[in-house]
Amino acid sequence: MKIYLDNAATTPLDKEVMQSMINVMENHYGNPSSIHAHGREVRTLVEKARKTVATLLNTAPANIFFTSGGTEADNTAIKCAIEDFGITHAITSKIEHHAVGHTLELLEKRGKIELSYVDIDEKGNISFDHLEELLKSNGKTLVSLMHGNNELGTLTNIEKVGELCEQYHAIFHSDTVQTMGHYQHDLSKLKVHFIVGAAHKLHGPKGVGFLYVNPSIKIKPMINGGPQERNMRGGTENVYGIVGFAKALEMAYANMENHKKYIQDLKDYMKIALKSAIPEISYNGETDSDRSLYTVLNVCFPKMEMADMLLFNLDIVGISASGGSACSSGSNIGSHVLTAIGADPERPSVRFSFSKLNNKEEIDFVVQKVKEIFVAESSV
Repeated sequence: MKIYLDNAATTPLDKEVMQSMINVMENHYGNPSSIHAHGREVRTLVEKARKTVATLLNTAPANIFFTSGGTEADNTAIKCAIEDFGITHAITSKIEHHAVGHTLELLEKRGKIELSYVDIDEKGNISFDHLEELLKSNGKTLVSLMHGNNELGTLTNIEKVGELCEQYHAIFHSDTVQTMGHYQHDLSKLKVHFIVGAAHKLHGPKGVGFLYVNPSIKIKPMINGGPQERNMRGGTENVYGIVGFAKALEMAYANMENHKKYIQDLKDYMKIALKSAIPEISYNGETDSDRSLYTVLNVCFPKMEMADMLLFNLDIVGISASGGSACSSGSNIGSHVLTAIGADPERPSVRFSFSKLNNKEEIDFVVQKVKEIFVAESSV
């Protein structure tokens, strides 16, 4: 039996999405930049997909730029904003995805910016008081804070962040990769300059994403070349991926509430079952359903001799999950997120992340296998 509970890393491709892509592969092979009929029909597919994404997010198609994924979109937003707007200061947190964290660290190392980290608590919540202090005491600033943390599941109130950024005239970028297609993003109301998405996090294809750029600002391209994406990203478009992304996002929005309820029930069911099987466990990050991404459950297990083998042992019995532990020393490459929230480095953690394709029978199997691993550990 194989059970996939690593949906925060990537999701299985939906069959309807796959079919929409196969249709393009089989019947539409022109270059969308070509002016002949074959090119024009493919250009129409790209623009139809852009309109679909824009309509779902309540913005204009001109504000959506397709990319190779969330990492490229994050890099474009951060690097271009700093370069084009003369930004000398950036604010982020210690629990951001590496696409954001490493990019900002590199820019600081190169002397482009001064980098500040907003305080976070033991559950990964940012301090809004500290964020406001940092905004008050610095000049032109870029704020980069994610919506839903990919390891903990903790949600940040990006509406409140946006309001503070507007008050202090800061540029606001939010990595929304984990929440895109799982929560509504109304860009006509959200005070944000950049958000991003990646298709493979919502049952779409890998290798395609998008960057939203607020129409109140304009940046120069990070990837230079041809005039694709209205002169914002050189390179022939990934047409199959773009069509698949639009289809996946359309399906996610159409079924959002039903999927949310179903997956949240699975998460709650697993929380109760695991606690019953191993009372000593705890949970990393927020677990309140209003403050936690319903697709992610990060479980902190008791200390064990073979902690570094926990994921391997799960894999052996057919369970795919991810995790690790906090960094215990400078030479130990563990989770920067768990380290940032002060997690115990001697306790292993596993992130189980769910999708619409999981069920309670799978959860029962996982809980039973986890219990067996710990029973075997305690008998050694």
